[in-house]
Amino acid sequence: MNDFGVRDVDVVVVGAGQAGLSAAYHLRRTGLEPEHDFVVLDHAPRPGGAWQFRWPSLTYGKVHGMYALPGMELVGADPERPSSDVIGEYFDSYEEVFDLRVHRPVDVRAVREGTGGRLLVESSEGTYATRALINATGTWDRPFLPRYPGQETFLGRQLHTAAYPGPGAFAGLRVVVVGGGASGTQHLMEIAEVAAATTWVTRKEPIWREGPFGEEQGRAAVALVEERVRQGLPPQSVVSVTGLPLTDAIRSARARGILDRLPMFDRITPTGVAWDDGRTVDADVILWATGFRAAIDHLAPLRLREPGGGIQVEGTRAVRDERIHLVGYGPSASTIGANRAGRAAVTEIRRLLAREPEAVPA
Repeated sequence: MNDFGVRDVDVVVVGAGQAGLSAAYHLRRTGLEPEHDFVVLDHAPRPGGAWQFRWPSLTYGKVHGMYALPGMELVGADPERPSSDVIGEYFDSYEEVFDLRVHRPVDVRAVREGTGGRLLVESSEGTYATRALINATGTWDRPFLPRYPGQETFLGRQLHTAAYPGPGAFAGLRVVVVGGGASGTQHLMEIAEVAAATTWVTRKEPIWREGPFGEEQGRAAVALVEERVRQGLPPQSVVSVTGLPLTDAIRSARARGILDRLPMFDRITPTGVAWDDGRTVDADVILWATGFRAAIDHLAPLRLREPGGGIQVEGTRAVRDERIHLVGYGPSASTIGANRAGRAAVTEIRRLLAREPEAVPA
């Protein structure tokens, strides 16, 4: 710690979800020591990343594509247990086994330009002066809630999937589910079992994916998302370009009419939703399964955003500042992508740290 109460480190990792823990693991593997060379700051109350906030009815057996963290498999998990418990315990054990010493709960408020080529990371536990930053804050803290005319007049309840409590809260109610992603379909199929009526509304026609989804298809999907962040556009989720898998549960729900989709309504009324063609649906609840945006507001002082609204990224490195790497952002937002991004970011940061400082002109 220097004379101004600012602690010097080589790397600060912000976030301890899949991407942040992967990065911390690879930092250790390259010989950097937690607390001395790098620090991991996480604002969540306990281990588990965004998984700890998932609804109780999302059991581990319903999770699509949970990819193990590097160096330690998740084995023997009960598929009937809530995913929040299973993955939270797994992350907790992972932090302990690899001695990652995550600081929590810590809120990172801003990252600014410091002196001597360092970045200042201002947090609720103090300020860190760092040579490099790995941003692994994900999206859970930035639920996206679109605005529609009349929204403020609705007399029922509106909530986002981030606050979804499970199907029991909707028993006997008329529910409109908005959103064509995996969360929207999962919510809808659960709620339909207990609700008085359900209506599914999406902005675009859902894309159903049949057959195997192999490595080639995965690479193609990731490449589409990667191209957006390379252009400095806000990233889309990988799921948005892969389509929804036609599982047995999905087929059954479609056969029963649960997944009969309506186009997006034009306005919200006090008693439900309405379309300009005169159609109306009465509702007690509107559930917005409309996704999330990247939680990167703390990076605003560095002016990294492009005119398109996103941060231009090559691999994991911010094009405007080579000291900053974004993992779990855009193409690396999947669990397997987060692991690869953590390793790639650390590889580049080690090269950055190994450089000799530039000579100061006499």
